[in-house]
Amino acid sequence: MRSWWQEIVGLVLPVACGGCGRPRTELCEECAAALAAVPRRVRPAPEPAGLPVVHAAAPYENAVRATLLAHKERGVLGLAGALGGALAAAVRAGAGREGDEGPLLLVPVPSSWRATAGRGHDPARRIAVAATAELRRGGTAARVCAVLGQRRAVADQAGLKAGERHANLAGALAVADGGRRLLQGARVVLVDDVLTTGSSLAEAARAVRAVRAPGRGDSSTAEPLRAAVVAASPSAFEINRN
Repeated sequence: MRSWWQEIVGLVLPVACGGCGRPRTELCEECAAALAAVPRRVRPAPEPAGLPVVHAAAPYENAVRATLLAHKERGVLGLAGALGGALAAAVRAGAGREGDEGPLLLVPVPSSWRATAGRGHDPARRIAVAATAELRRGGTAARVCAVLGQRRAVADQAGLKAGERHANLAGALAVADGGRRLLQGARVVLVDDVLTTGSSLAEAARAVRAVRAPGRGDSSTAEPLRAAVVAASPSAFEINRN
């Protein structure tokens, strides 16, 4: 219901740029350009165990941060297209060569039940759908594979330190029974909107590896996991400059 209402509000109320607030445009050229940076590999510090290789399109600051928050927290759903384009670029940067066998599966990290209910949508999944459409337009056979779900409640991550976040999420995610077959031997890219400590992606990777190669992590028979996000903490970019 809330998602439907947000769509109607977006048609009736005056539009302002999600990144800078400039009137009469949902995303101005300058803010769109901030999302169109060259994707790079990012590493949080400390880096959680099991974190796959992650590529991000832009640092999580200024207009990029404002745009992501407008989409996630204020329900400016029209921004999903631009954010999906940025995520698609990050996926391409880390997913391997064009022409690799098998479809590219984008597996979004799910929001908590409480967060999804409060926002009226799942931001990462919505952006993943937009990214998949962009990848297909570019000739990449891709689809969203939303097979991860929470198997226990978790606390709000806001305000938690890196170690606390990892402990909060440890063992919280699982692959749905119907998704196990889809992930076997597939090219899988875990996707999320933002990387801060990397705890969410590390837990998602653990859950996927548990069904692809139980007890062995990524095996020689399974394509190694990759991950992509729209944005990452600026410090995660800094650590890769040397």
